[in-house]
Amino acid sequence: MGRMFEKRKHKMFARFDRMAKQFTKLGKEIAIAVKMSGENPDNNPRLRVAIQNSKAVNMPKDRVEAAIKRALSKSEGNYDEVRFEGYAPHGVGVVVETATDNNTRTVANVRMHFNKGGGALGKTGSLDFNFTRKGVFKIAKNTLSYEDLDEFEFELIDSGLEDFAIDDEDIYVYTSFVDFGLMQKQLEDLGIIANAELQYVPNSYVDLTEEQAQEVLDLVERLEGDDDVQNVYHNLR
Repeated sequence: MGRMFEKRKHKMFARFDRMAKQFTKLGKEIAIAVKMSGENPDNNPRLRVAIQNSKAVNMPKDRVEAAIKRALSKSEGNYDEVRFEGYAPHGVGVVVETATDNNTRTVANVRMHFNKGGGALGKTGSLDFNFTRKGVFKIAKNTLSYEDLDEFEFELIDSGLEDFAIDDEDIYVYTSFVDFGLMQKQLEDLGIIANAELQYVPNSYVDLTEEQAQEVLDLVERLEGDDDVQNVYHNLR
């Protein structure tokens, strides 16, 4: 009984930890958007996307409003968006997006994570051949009113749909970088709440043994645990 309780408690804390990291990430994204283009989401597409994403993960409204208010404060510092590229063990490419108020600290920490994880930090642009930046929209299947998903897919073609994938719970809509805003508006017009991101999608993948793959995933987990890291992408299949 005690062991089962500990297991449940561990899962509960892990879930809260993931939620806290999501909220922190979105808080930074909101701050960057407000600093760049103001507090009105109608005139600030990036802020509109961030607020939409906050709804998709059930971030409390008061936390969103607090993040906007902090960003408007003169005492709130700016975040710089810095991208890092490198290799995990066994030649797996890794792209790391950060939002930082101290670039010296972030560079040192990211390099340390790569080194301790058996990888190596590379030069920015060294992985351009291996990743393409795309718009990725994640939609919970149970939020759609479409009985026929083929009909829904057809609705999105004129908005730049490149790919359409479905798993047990979610639908993934892919667009080119330039069509991201167009697709976002189309989904908004259809009344669909989607988690929307610009992601680095691999052009090719690396296949590894289970043991080798775990080494890569350990490095990814180490990077994702850093407070300055917003997103980590890799081409491990």
